[in-house]
Amino acid sequence: MLSEPMTLYKLMNLYMLRQVNFPLTNSQLTDFFLQHEYASYFTLQQALNELAEAGLIQVESTHSTTRYSITREGEETLGFFGKNISPAIVQDMDAYLKENRFRMRDEVGVMSDYYKSTSQDYIVHCEVREGREPLISLNLSVPDEEQARSMSDLWKEQSQAIYQFIMKALMGSGE
Repeated sequence: MLSEPMTLYKLMNLYMLRQVNFPLTNSQLTDFFLQHEYASYFTLQQALNELAEAGLIQVESTHSTTRYSITREGEETLGFFGKNISPAIVQDMDAYLKENRFRMRDEVGVMSDYYKSTSQDYIVHCEVREGREPLISLNLSVPDEEQARSMSDLWKEQSQAIYQFIMKALMGSGE
């Protein structure tokens, strides 16, 4: 077992990120650490920030969420030091991921964000991903931030129906 708790928290994050083929959100990682009482929210955030600064994880932030994925350097580090995570903790992480994998994958599979463009309108970026690969990526230009925020929020609810409609239309079986 490691003597330095922060090192253990970093290795645990790397382990969880390596065990899935999609990014994990800040809230998903936080849920595990707080549910199992491994670390406080602030300690977890410190560990994630230090991992990002060291280039061991990649961070992708939008208006509504932050997603983390392991880098090649992170995988190498875990390869060297992962054996220092106790079997009981590995068992907790594996059980959590097994129980929550599909919910977690669905949560990170639908993404939307918006930003102000150089022409002063707003671009709403919407995506549905399978793992790390986009199934559909859509950029829409709207005149104001309120519309952009609304469209970004609605994408999460309507993405499946929109994707199905587009696929039907492009496959020639649209109405």
